[in-house]
Amino acid sequence: MNSIFVRISILAAALAMFVSWPVAADETTELQLVRETVAEMFSGIDEEDIFPSDIDGWYTIRKGAIIAYISGDGRYLLQGDLIDLQEQVNLSEKDRNESRVKMMSKVPAEQTITFTPDTVRHTVSVFTDIDCTFCRRLHNQIDEYMDEGIEVRYFLYPRNGPTSPSWAKAEQVWCADDRNEALTLAKLDKSFESHECDSSIVSSHYAMGQDVGLRGTPAIVLEDGTLFSGYLPPKQLTEAIASTLDD
Repeated sequence: MNSIFVRISILAAALAMFVSWPVAADETTELQLVRETVAEMFSGIDEEDIFPSDIDGWYTIRKGAIIAYISGDGRYLLQGDLIDLQEQVNLSEKDRNESRVKMMSKVPAEQTITFTPDTVRHTVSVFTDIDCTFCRRLHNQIDEYMDEGIEVRYFLYPRNGPTSPSWAKAEQVWCADDRNEALTLAKLDKSFESHECDSSIVSSHYAMGQDVGLRGTPAIVLEDGTLFSGYLPPKQLTEAIASTLDD
């Protein structure tokens, strides 16, 4: 995450040199100039993630949960939340949610550890650390989430990084024949059978967690991209999902 902020700072410094940016003939031309310049200075951003903001003459740059704004002449870069006071809406958080939806939609089911109820009413993505106390509390109630009709897609997020015991456990879970059972046993500190396999998925999950904007585990991403940092009991999670549908 810190590296993203560093790169945005570098981008800001680089864009400051573009004081002689030519006056655009129209918004489409101006947007293309912005996209080309950002592409030169900042890798890994799709063109579609640079788009007109709600403020005339300014454009949104979206990189995962990182939202920034650039002026149409390429001179100014702002990072922070944009609030519509009249509508009482955090426009930056809206963009973050859309970004999370985009990221989550690209991950196929076979690249997660999914617990699916008989009848699926809602699907949530949960970033979990095997040794995290509240992650264990959440998983201990997995049958209750199933009763609520909530499908849980687990992403492995050993929060202390690649050298931690939790990371090794996550890799062992991923390399088990029955990952669902292995995850349950791991969270109970019980043994399970595992074998050598390509466990790079743990690194992928970890990187996605950083892009999503995690601040701890468990972290729950709803279908609309809303992020809840922390444990939510089954009934409370159902209510939280319902509240997003009412908005």
